[in-house]
Amino acid sequence: MIFITSMVCFFVTLISFIIAYIIGKSVINSYIFGSAIIFLITAILSKKGFPKLARFIFLILFNLIIAFMASYLGKEASVEFFFMFSIGLPFAFFSFSREKIKIIIFCLVPVILWFILFLNGFKSFIDYELQKPTQTRNIVYHSSITITLLLVVFQLIYYSYVNAKVNITAHNTKQEAIEASDAKSQFLSTMSHEIRTPLNAVIGLSHILGDNEPRKDQVQNIEALNYSGKILLNLLNNVLDYSKMQSTTIDLDEIPTDLSKAIKQIKKVHEASCLRKGIEMNLEIDEDIPFVWLDIVRFNQVINNLVTNAIKFTEKGSVTLRIKKTGQNENTINLLTEIIDTGIGIPEDKHESIWEAYTQASTTTNRLYGGTGLGLPIVKSIVKSMGSDVKINSVIDKGSSFYFSINLKIASERELNKTTEKRIHHFDGKKILLVEDNQINIMVGKQILEKAKLEVEIAKDGLTAVQMAKENHYDTILMDIQMPVMDGYTASKKIREFNKKVPIIALSASVFMELKDRMIESGMNGFIFKPFDPEDLLNEIEDAINAVK
Repeated sequence: MIFITSMVCFFVTLISFIIAYIIGKSVINSYIFGSAIIFLITAILSKKGFPKLARFIFLILFNLIIAFMASYLGKEASVEFFFMFSIGLPFAFFSFSREKIKIIIFCLVPVILWFILFLNGFKSFIDYELQKPTQTRNIVYHSSITITLLLVVFQLIYYSYVNAKVNITAHNTKQEAIEASDAKSQFLSTMSHEIRTPLNAVIGLSHILGDNEPRKDQVQNIEALNYSGKILLNLLNNVLDYSKMQSTTIDLDEIPTDLSKAIKQIKKVHEASCLRKGIEMNLEIDEDIPFVWLDIVRFNQVINNLVTNAIKFTEKGSVTLRIKKTGQNENTINLLTEIIDTGIGIPEDKHESIWEAYTQASTTTNRLYGGTGLGLPIVKSIVKSMGSDVKINSVIDKGSSFYFSINLKIASERELNKTTEKRIHHFDGKKILLVEDNQINIMVGKQILEKAKLEVEIAKDGLTAVQMAKENHYDTILMDIQMPVMDGYTASKKIREFNKKVPIIALSASVFMELKDRMIESGMNGFIFKPFDPEDLLNEIEDAINAVK
């Protein structure tokens, strides 16, 4: 911008020089010619890589030229109108976000000069009596008005051009960001589906094994298998959760929880890893902790991430999970949770950076111990959503301690029983259409549903499901989303064309909100995410059937 403006002013001063020469004003000829040379110099400076110096020289010189000419020619010549153009120049020369002070200063300069001229009757800089003043001022007046209008028009056109260019760039950047976000969401959705589908079979089969009256020595192994499947699901959720945490806040789903029982399950899962490394896994939890309202899934996610890290970086000694009551009243309780290890420790200068995504304590950490670098950022986000902060104490070669304190509402035993007791289902004579393309999930789903005394028919793609729904009566349709031939969305829309009442429950391996919205738009009545708890699935089916009655 400085180069273009300098060249425009260079040509304008040349024209002014010619006009002054014609009307015989030798007094200012040399001054105008010198100004033209300086404008040319500022143009050259801007091209040679000195734009800051060029802008400063230009703005000072331009305002002084206007003030000098206005004082020389008088008010009637209207040279001071050039100040209108000068006031707008700083907005083109400087960044409003970074150089606001410079804009203010250089906008005030022409205003101050104009005010000084006005107060002193336009004799502030030079007091000279023109020969033939009327003729001279008439010529200059028309030139001043014309050139000022041309400069202002040029200024407006340039600002419009820059604004349009910025808008186009912003639009293109926005489109690229949207496309990148859509690609990321599509990739994560696909990966979620591909991993959750077999994981659904693992968790489902472990549930079936637990329901088939296993021997006493098998019960603990089956429970550990089921919980391990949930831990694997937790690892998958870490990646998906971090993606969601970048743009949204975490919503907690608090339920009445027996914290002592839940924490003992965590110990069972991690004990095997400790035994393999020859270290101890200690659990210290106060016995008199009451039932509490807690998002146990998120809490477990925090504990699992911290305990997994502690085991990973500990070669000898122990890992201790400690939960202590630090205060209690009639309605709430304060709990201090600590995960303590005797591992390699974390340097003090890394205590802040380890909370950043994809960051680990040293460049060799990932090579020696593995990991995604997402666990701690997710821990920090979840604990923050619970109204607390995770803190760290660590000494190199001595170990580390991660701890946080949370305040929870106390739950009653009646509230706990209401959420944990199994509902008795009455499905006699009820018919279900299971739409699923994965053979293992069909086997698992069919066993769970038939054990609950539901009559089950299978469709392996959306098109077959539409045809079967036309020819048969079903009390509920369980609809997978990603299938060959026809997907679940399209199949649901087709079914809704001839059957508005039958409940359609989506079985989705994706947890993205936009997919939830799409399920509802497709005419589905509800959704349950893979891998699902069989009891949750049966409850959802019963609620859907009862809603139609």
